[in-house]
Amino acid sequence: MRPRDRRLAGGSLDVLSFDPDPPDTHLRFTWLRCPNRVGGGGRGRTIRVQHWRKLVRDDLIQRRTALPSEIRRALGESACARLVEAVDLRAFAVLGFCWPIRGEFDVRGIARQFLASGGQVALPVVVQRSAPVEFWRWHPGMPMQTGVWNIPIPKQRDILTPDAVIVPLVGFDGSGYRLGYGGGYFDRTLAAAVPRPYAIGLGYADSALETIYPQSHDIPMNLIVTDESVYHVSSSR
Repeated sequence: MRPRDRRLAGGSLDVLSFDPDPPDTHLRFTWLRCPNRVGGGGRGRTIRVQHWRKLVRDDLIQRRTALPSEIRRALGESACARLVEAVDLRAFAVLGFCWPIRGEFDVRGIARQFLASGGQVALPVVVQRSAPVEFWRWHPGMPMQTGVWNIPIPKQRDILTPDAVIVPLVGFDGSGYRLGYGGGYFDRTLAAAVPRPYAIGLGYADSALETIYPQSHDIPMNLIVTDESVYHVSSSR
């Protein structure tokens, strides 16, 4: 794996880039700066960005789910160790986290440690399409049910308001923006929260992108942690 530049603002990154106009619909990737070829404006540009993101998203998910389970586990352990070293989670009363799906890093160990230290933890629950999620209290061994997209959620609705959230990344860029699954739920949730929780993006080092072509609704993470590095996002945004 290639080393990562830890600067997320005011400097170029040597990261995996994708051509938004790949020939014959095949995705080209390169270790070069990605030229901004998602041109145009208005709705046409938005559609082109959405199409490009889908191509990149599908490829990144396929690559990580194709990894042997022991490698995914080792990378996840490295990323989680970097996270707890970089952030004093004891400064927060309530921690939001996500149940791992589709090759995401498993942070349930961090959630258990947070509970043991006296904190509270909660899982995001989609209660309405295209709306902010709610966070429901979770603890090990509690009754669970299947939520949207077959993701396990608590059976009992006990709403908490997180002070910090660990947000899984499909990809991320040099300005701290997150490529997710395309539903926009976390962006809506962060935008609606007052005060906004401290957002920690967690993902694979090899999911770094030159840009995700951020749109007006995209909200950057406060911190991004991977299996290789911790990226401190500029506080100017």
